[in-house]
Amino acid sequence: MFVMFVSSAIQSLVGGSLGPLLAQASVLGSGELPFSPVKLVFVLGWFCFCLYLVQRVDDNPLVPVKYRSTVQVASLLVGPLIFLGLRLMDATRSGKLGGSSLNAAGKPNGPGGASGRAKNPWADLVPRAKSFLTNLFKRPAKTVDAAKLQLFDASGTELSQIYGHGDGRTASRHILDLTVQIIDNALQQRASDILIDPIDQSLYAVRLRIDGALRTVRQLPGETSRSVINSVKAVSSMDISERRRPQDGAFTAKRGEVKTSFRVATAGALNGEKLSVRVLNQNAGGFTLADVGIPEHQRAAIVNALGKPSGTVLVCGPTGSGKTTTLYSMLNQIDRMTHNVITVEDPIEAHLKDCSQIEINAKADITFAKALRSILRQDPDVICVGEIRDEETASIALRAAQTGHLVLATIHCDSNATALIRLLDLGVSPLLLSSGLSLLVSQRLIRKLCEQCKKPAQLSPNMLEQFHKSGIDTENISAAVGCDYCGGTGYYGRMAICDLLPISNELRAEIASSGTIMNKLRTDGEKKGKATLKSEALRYVIEGLTTLEELRRVVG
Repeated sequence: MFVMFVSSAIQSLVGGSLGPLLAQASVLGSGELPFSPVKLVFVLGWFCFCLYLVQRVDDNPLVPVKYRSTVQVASLLVGPLIFLGLRLMDATRSGKLGGSSLNAAGKPNGPGGASGRAKNPWADLVPRAKSFLTNLFKRPAKTVDAAKLQLFDASGTELSQIYGHGDGRTASRHILDLTVQIIDNALQQRASDILIDPIDQSLYAVRLRIDGALRTVRQLPGETSRSVINSVKAVSSMDISERRRPQDGAFTAKRGEVKTSFRVATAGALNGEKLSVRVLNQNAGGFTLADVGIPEHQRAAIVNALGKPSGTVLVCGPTGSGKTTTLYSMLNQIDRMTHNVITVEDPIEAHLKDCSQIEINAKADITFAKALRSILRQDPDVICVGEIRDEETASIALRAAQTGHLVLATIHCDSNATALIRLLDLGVSPLLLSSGLSLLVSQRLIRKLCEQCKKPAQLSPNMLEQFHKSGIDTENISAAVGCDYCGGTGYYGRMAICDLLPISNELRAEIASSGTIMNKLRTDGEKKGKATLKSEALRYVIEGLTTLEELRRVVG
């Protein structure tokens, strides 16, 4: 019965093209043999072809992931029919059936030319049949796509292996692919942070911080988002069963030979769990002071401080202001072949040649203070401290500067004045502070205008009058528009604006007598620092590199 059903189905499908063959099968079947050899060969061929198609369904992009199991079962019975449907779908999607295609010039091909003729979707059936006969009992070896992004934990285990099934079940494979897709999309859009936040119990938002501004790129169902968060926590070596207490972790992503590191933090929030992923800038190891955007007159002061055998250069600014990148650009200014350069970082964001880099590890009891004590016994010339967080780290760093070492460090502060105030509030001796510091650098990152879509700004009469009174040329002042290249924001990339405070002998004396310097720093120091940042940002506005709106957003 099955053979008769299949025969009738195929005969109706191909419009009688198998008529002579089936007629011969009937004649042979009516002879002395108890079965028809032709029908037997046909059934065996049908069965083998179905088995082959079951393998191919798993790799076919036309079959949705959630329906692949159903299609594979159906392929065991009616495989060639499904194959026919997929071939027609593929031909229709690629424009081979119906309608005209475009030639190299972007114009429709004519119906008479070779490129204008509709390609026959059955033309490659012969090569496919040969490939089927060759590989019938040979499972094709899976090759790793060099362009595919892969996620690894600290031990080098890939994400799918962490889940214990390399091929993955259907639901798990979908979640793993979605996790990789979110990370990959963030890298392609130059994002510095990835945020997955609960909107309510049933909906989460995926946001990317690009050029310092957050953008919502997609929204996901609650169950899917929680599974994605668990995937990131698993590859970051975090406890996926704990959703209330804050956790920290890290993982790496690799595409070919390109490797990117990520720092992960989670916390329980209203309506669910919040995930934050920081993308560490792997290119920072090759930056120079000019690449950061520091102008030439300020670079000279920094190079002068870096050329001294001792002292402390302190880079300060809020979170996300590019302090670490500036620190790396300073290290690239130093000849590391003739200097013993040692860094203490949390975490190591970029690898530097001819440099010893130590990473903080709280679980192993490796802190900034303990690492600094160890470094001082290793004959360093230059010491780089990723961040000064406490009085002990600050004191050790400043004492190292007193004893003939060049120290580079960062601190989370709003300005140079508040950096001095914070160091004094941490308990650092005013005398130690005055003798150990050599240069303070406060910086912000300001977005650059997109060169593809910026246009001349329409200034109000009042603003034009103020600019003309100050002798400022307004010809190059531009406004943001927005296009596909910049994601509709009008900005693409960022550059640094800095306020430098060299520690002169007069300022050293004032710092040593902290009773008089504290009030002065809170008033005059703050005003001077903001004025300097505003003047630097205004210079970029006049050159047409950024906008007045961006100046107000960053500096105020």
